[in-house]
Amino acid sequence: MAAMREAKPVESRDPEDAVDLATRHLVQPWPYAGSVGAEARALIGEGDGIYITDGSGKKLIDGPAGMWCINIGHRREELARVMYQQALQLSYNTPWYTMNAPSAELARRIAGHAPGDLSHVFYTTGGSTAVETALRFMQFYNNVRGRPEKKLILSRGGAYHGSTYLSASLNGRPRDRDWMDGADDLVVKLTAPNPFHRPQGVTKEGFADFLVGEFRHTIERIGADRIGAFVGEPIQASGGVIVPPDGYLRRIREICRANDILYVSDEVVTAFGRLGSVFASGEVFGLDPDMITFAKGVTSGYFPLGGVVISERLLEDLRRSNHPDALFGHGLTYTSHPIGCAVALKNLDILETELLAHTQQVAPYFQAQLKTLEALPLVGEVRGMGLMACVECVADRESNDPLELDKDVGKRIDQHCHDLGLLVRPLINMCVMSPPLTITRDQIDDMVSILREGISRTMDDLRREGVWNG
Repeated sequence: MAAMREAKPVESRDPEDAVDLATRHLVQPWPYAGSVGAEARALIGEGDGIYITDGSGKKLIDGPAGMWCINIGHRREELARVMYQQALQLSYNTPWYTMNAPSAELARRIAGHAPGDLSHVFYTTGGSTAVETALRFMQFYNNVRGRPEKKLILSRGGAYHGSTYLSASLNGRPRDRDWMDGADDLVVKLTAPNPFHRPQGVTKEGFADFLVGEFRHTIERIGADRIGAFVGEPIQASGGVIVPPDGYLRRIREICRANDILYVSDEVVTAFGRLGSVFASGEVFGLDPDMITFAKGVTSGYFPLGGVVISERLLEDLRRSNHPDALFGHGLTYTSHPIGCAVALKNLDILETELLAHTQQVAPYFQAQLKTLEALPLVGEVRGMGLMACVECVADRESNDPLELDKDVGKRIDQHCHDLGLLVRPLINMCVMSPPLTITRDQIDDMVSILREGISRTMDDLRREGVWNG
């Protein structure tokens, strides 16, 4: 293989041209009807390490790591070289009747990190299609086993599982579904496992007991013979980095096992280093799910790839069935894409040799420094785990009520932070951070310092406008 030619910068374009073209031709994701197809968003020109540069040339800390995904940081030449070399060797093969070596090797490596008997991998194009695949596999599994009625899916408030039709039907954030249809007849929603918004006077232990009791009673009410799967994120990421009560997930897993309900652990965000492990289900939460979905950090966002790790037990049940000719009629054009799998292999090398240990070392400092922001009167709670965290702003600390606040308080903080050199992810009254795993203690100090000033400036704005008097 010839050596990769010296990298040259992509041809520079006038930022104003990009803004004009986007306004005239580009439909952005998650648009509002009043501006759909006629908006331009903040332009990002380049990235390097934990930093990005916007269209005006301003350097910013990439607080969300893209979208929870740039785990090894921007501009890692090792991944660019692998992408180039694999494209020259084999750019694509149809997965319908051929295969490639990187996908098989990556499946072996992923299975080696998965808990329990999760030993096989089905590849997808991202997180939404990974969750969709897990659910369709559950349906197929129960059809083959002669249980066509066992198809209902248990999900929770605060959940985010994707944007494809079935995966989006699981989402538990109201604004995700206000104007969108879904498979509501297939999904049963449970209470969000959010200790910060538990009823007043209820302990965290009592709240966990309530959640488990609700889960058990729901199964009794509906019937275990009608419920096919429970899908849950170990930490609800887009719901505001909701860390569940201790032991709650293990108790849910035990109930699922006792009722022959498949437990699908959605690790699209938490896998591949975000919590210091390749998979958090086993090492962090003590779970052995029936399936784990993954995406984002598997390639650190350098190439679209996702997948589902599936229990050997489930596959053996299918192989032993009386329907050996039953077809799992599901697949994607880019399933097992050779470039994506080659990039993921190199990405996993970097995580294993460098960044898992680094994350475990800096994560306590990251969480402790962010926790100091609770001294600000606007901040109700700072919560998180590993290198993911959320700052939730409230109208007052007695009720923890966010509803009386300006609904754009997160965007206000983000704008101030952008001016100061930090990009955060605003979620109504919350700000989420999940920086690249390469972040150092000094860079954490910079991030927290900017965030503190951004929140302080927002408090001044709210007081001046009479929106908040804290």
